[in-house]
Amino acid sequence: MIKWKGMIWSVHPLFVIIMLGSVITGYFAELFTLFLLVFVHELGHVLVARSFGWTIREVKLLPFGGVVEVEEAGGVPAKEEALVAIAGPLQNLWMGLAAFVCGKLGFWDAGWAEYVWKANMMIGLFNLLPIHPLDGGKLLQAALSYRINYYRMLIWSARISLLFSVLMIISSFLPMLIYRDGLQLNLLIVGIFLFMTNWTYYRNVPFLFYRFLMYRGRVTIHALSKGHIASPIIVNSRQSVLSVAKLFLREQYHLIYMVVPGTNEVKVLPEQKIVEGCLSETNPGRAVSELFM
Repeated sequence: MIKWKGMIWSVHPLFVIIMLGSVITGYFAELFTLFLLVFVHELGHVLVARSFGWTIREVKLLPFGGVVEVEEAGGVPAKEEALVAIAGPLQNLWMGLAAFVCGKLGFWDAGWAEYVWKANMMIGLFNLLPIHPLDGGKLLQAALSYRINYYRMLIWSARISLLFSVLMIISSFLPMLIYRDGLQLNLLIVGIFLFMTNWTYYRNVPFLFYRFLMYRGRVTIHALSKGHIASPIIVNSRQSVLSVAKLFLREQYHLIYMVVPGTNEVKVLPEQKIVEGCLSETNPGRAVSELFM
């Protein structure tokens, strides 16, 4: 674990195990090259994230990429998240092209150049799979944020990630079942790791949603500074405060409208009141009508 530029850089134990295995089997040079490729991949994420003013807490390196943990998770625009996510695979694209050209021009040994550009292709394409916390999973979340509310986005991105993790585990057995070949152990290990990660992610959706609410102030400031039109949410008096908050869209600022029962009167609340109602010590399951009094 190293602290550099205010960020913690660490290597996941899974990567350490693979590195130790490479020393034993004599493939340390290849593994060290893979480590550098992953490092540059994550550096792409870090540079773009820092350009947006994100506060990065930790960068954890994995054999197939890494995880960048930011302070503002859940409170950044979907567009920024998508650009930060795609920055990693783009690093692999230029490194792969550079290795390919170096091999063709004779600057590098052809075999080594092929290994480097194929490794970059593998890392880049693998990270584009729609599985959290891979870059493809982040792109999926950003895309869903424009179509459904944030709470449903968390649920569906977790479900899709679990589905693809299971498919990855099943795929690791296919060579053995179809071709009577060996088990794809690396794919199995990564698939199990991603499945466990996303199972934890799925169970932590309530916590992740509350973290999203904690950063809604950023959305308010952004919406007001850009002159965006508020998006209305029409509720009935019996809905809970929390259920109303779960209707929030990531990219929209909301005004909450409630028709007073038995009258034609309409009351309006800014979304901040709903957020405060969820984050305060009082019961977020109480009727939303109480906030209009």
